[in-house]
Amino acid sequence: MQVYVLLVLCVLFWSANFVLGRFVAGAIEPWELAFFRWLGVFVVTLPFLLLHAKKIWGALKNHFGILMLLSALGIAAFNTLLYIGLQKTTATNALLINSSIPIIILFLSFVILKTTISLRQIVGIVLSTLGVVFLVLKGDVQSILMLSFNAGDFWVIASSLCWASYSVLVKFRPSTLSNFEFFITTVALGVVMLLPFYLVQGYSLDREIRVVMDYAWAIAYVVLVTSILCYYLWHKGIAQIGADKTGQFTHLMPLFGSFLAYIFLGERLEWYHLGGIILIFGGIYLCLFAKKVNVH
Repeated sequence: MQVYVLLVLCVLFWSANFVLGRFVAGAIEPWELAFFRWLGVFVVTLPFLLLHAKKIWGALKNHFGILMLLSALGIAAFNTLLYIGLQKTTATNALLINSSIPIIILFLSFVILKTTISLRQIVGIVLSTLGVVFLVLKGDVQSILMLSFNAGDFWVIASSLCWASYSVLVKFRPSTLSNFEFFITTVALGVVMLLPFYLVQGYSLDREIRVVMDYAWAIAYVVLVTSILCYYLWHKGIAQIGADKTGQFTHLMPLFGSFLAYIFLGERLEWYHLGGIILIFGGIYLCLFAKKVNVH
């Protein structure tokens, strides 16, 4: 039960990141936010990286390929693609696309990890996905016909595919590294990957100093909470209950986002929030406590 509470907190903190992202939109560009986020994590964890340097170097020599792949998917690509997409698409489209992550994780777990899937688990994921759609569309299901898609949606789709793939493939990370050692290793590799993309944007030093000074509190939140703390909680969930069940908690994100927007942005709570709550929590319950009945 403890791991479920920790995963709920993880998604709650990630949801707050969406509200924060809406607040700083236009002031910090996607490449800046992504690079500052992971550079900040790298600086904070550098003493631990140096302390465990010998062990980490050994893992890099023996498992360089999988560590590079996981770093590219979970550190360098996932957040950056999402930040770029959010600049070009609507929040509604992004949330709808984001709701596909648990389904992608379930499919990849079945194909790659040969994870057993139960009928109740499938029903649970479908039910909670419908809850997300109901919530995002504000109870007006017919409005889905009015949605229009643009280039930004493809960035968000790519981001969702990266995170789902990372959540499944992390099963193959080097067993010689602890969760924290693995995390700081992928962060270091991710910063190296992001650096050239950040530099070619041509930001001036004066601008970057001003951005960091003006939004130090926002950068501190994404570094300490949504990066270090949330990645720890997410990996703890995967280790204890598997990627397929952990991924289901992603469906809580638009729900928490609605309540946080109500508290911090003055947005209203409506009747469709209750409908979304019922469907989402019902689906998560079915998924987490599904019987092991194989689906062939």
